[in-house]
Amino acid sequence: MTSADPPDPSAPGRFRFWFGARAEPEAEAGRRRRLRLVALGLTGLLLVTGAAGWGLYRKLDGNISTDLSAVEELERYEAERPPPGPGRARNVLIIGSDANADGPAHSDTVILLHLAGDRRSAAAVSFPRDLLVDIPRCTGTDGRVSEAQNAQLNWAYGFGGAGCTIRTLERLTAIRIDHHLIIDFAGFEDLVDAVGGVEMRFPAPVRDRAARLDLPAGTHNLNGADALAYVRARKEMGDGSDTGRIARQQEFLSALTRKLHSTGVLLNPTRLYPVLDTATSSITVDAGLGSLTRLYDLIREVRTVPEGRTLFLTVPREAHAPDAQRDVLAQPQADELFEQLRRDLPVTLPPAETAAGDGGGRRDDGPSGPAFRSSSAHRVSPLRGTDVVGDTRG
Repeated sequence: MTSADPPDPSAPGRFRFWFGARAEPEAEAGRRRRLRLVALGLTGLLLVTGAAGWGLYRKLDGNISTDLSAVEELERYEAERPPPGPGRARNVLIIGSDANADGPAHSDTVILLHLAGDRRSAAAVSFPRDLLVDIPRCTGTDGRVSEAQNAQLNWAYGFGGAGCTIRTLERLTAIRIDHHLIIDFAGFEDLVDAVGGVEMRFPAPVRDRAARLDLPAGTHNLNGADALAYVRARKEMGDGSDTGRIARQQEFLSALTRKLHSTGVLLNPTRLYPVLDTATSSITVDAGLGSLTRLYDLIREVRTVPEGRTLFLTVPREAHAPDAQRDVLAQPQADELFEQLRRDLPVTLPPAETAAGDGGGRRDDGPSGPAFRSSSAHRVSPLRGTDVVGDTRG
């Protein structure tokens, strides 16, 4: 892709979280323009509703669910938790739950978002669901107690919800998790449908019978059900690894974020309110984020991170020798990464280079210097075994 080419909607490097990071690298003036559009949309919504505006705010605020069971679990084991990070550094755990799928709930997606204390950088670290970890003794939402065991990470959520997942990751990383946010499958589907679907372009057919996904090559406007199938598909797509699935999630969430930032949503009160209503109804958060005001404060902090200073990567890991379908941490690389995050140090990268078989990526000199982009977009990191998905531009 040359500098004159239009942006690829499926470029993994353009993934940003819906709740605040930027959808694509733009000049500061462009970012301010998007914020003005949000303000105009909200103003239009209040003008349309008139005196009902306060009632709508209360409705949105009341939509947000607080995870009281996680609060109780973490308070119960406060003495064993790591100390808070230095200064204003914050760590937010984002969990995608399959609570509405058949069988017991598990965490389908786990991302640790680290905000540097000076808000000049951020790192989003994905943890594969098949990563083998030591899960502590946990109390479930039904009062049942699970014994400590070595198992794959996504089981922790089934044993004791977000509280057990947080305790597992805190033991693994020695990093204090300050906040958490959960979205389930139904909420994800509803959000995609609320924005009118999300456009994706596939150069080849996308098929996975286990996910009930069968789309021909070309451009598609994915509805909620197809979008969920796409981000969950794994068995028959790519190499069948969790790494490939994580990259597809980032591709899709990039396109979803651009749709949320589009003027068709932000300047149309009749479309904006259903999106806000769905988004706030779809999430469960810790007590520290349990209001619209507090959630907005987090959004504002995330948005202060300058362009070019947000890094997306997967925790260093390697195949588990007895079972190649499971991962274990690659050491000492994982501990090196955890120490950087724990001490609020920059997570640095070497000059970009192409990983073997990545489809021929290239360097792209953006606002903050060289950044690597590729259709499969994996970058070699100094922390061997780490996948850096997409580019580092915020």
